[in-house]
Amino acid sequence: MSSLVPPFNNMARYFLEVAYKGTRYSGFQVQENALTIQSELEKAIALVQRHPVALTGSSRTDAGVHALQNYFHFDCATSLHPQLSYKLNAILPGDIVVKSLQAMGDEAHSRFDAIAREYEYRLYREKNPFLQETALYYPYALDREALAETAAYIKEQTNFWAFSKTNTQVKNFRCQIRVSEWVDKGEELAYHVEGNRFLRGMVRLLTGTQMKVARGKLGMDAFRKLFTEEAKCGISIAARGLYLLRVKYPEDYFPH
Repeated sequence: MSSLVPPFNNMARYFLEVAYKGTRYSGFQVQENALTIQSELEKAIALVQRHPVALTGSSRTDAGVHALQNYFHFDCATSLHPQLSYKLNAILPGDIVVKSLQAMGDEAHSRFDAIAREYEYRLYREKNPFLQETALYYPYALDREALAETAAYIKEQTNFWAFSKTNTQVKNFRCQIRVSEWVDKGEELAYHVEGNRFLRGMVRLLTGTQMKVARGKLGMDAFRKLFTEEAKCGISIAARGLYLLRVKYPEDYFPH
């Protein structure tokens, strides 16, 4: 593990790859009097390292949202414990796992260097107690042709102002969507979407609005009009079905 030992008394940067089931948590970001992914990770690292660190996340998942892959970076001036990953997994709750730990260059940034993020929203149609915390039970008929049409239309758009929460502080609402499709995954039906960036609440708003079209409660013309900045869509959906699948970085970004 010598690659994880920084020069003496010099700050070094590390990337932490994690996965988590978000059901119990108030999202990623530290909040006062709330259980979060960041607070659990920072507490565990401080316990092993005997030195506090501040994590910066690639993607700030909301309360109840899960992640199969998320990255965080932190700086540390002391040598990392040679079994840090192992020890973190031993003391972290069972719904959070550290998948990898890697030394990076000083300028590496888990959020700003990411070039794409991939999400999935999962529904299930038949009652299943083993899916109730990780997908949305939705026993209503959905027009699959309508879902295919809305997903294809989303891929052609760049203005997602209608599909962002009102209290966002971003400077623009432009996103490039590379993948937008509905796929069958065993018992589950999933909306799969990949883009260069996503606005706060965007995937859940897109998913809920498409489902409204597929149930005949919103016309396709009205759906298209939402991309012209005339009104917020206001049609979100429960967090429990949303997953951050993957965060992508440039090729050869990570040291070999």
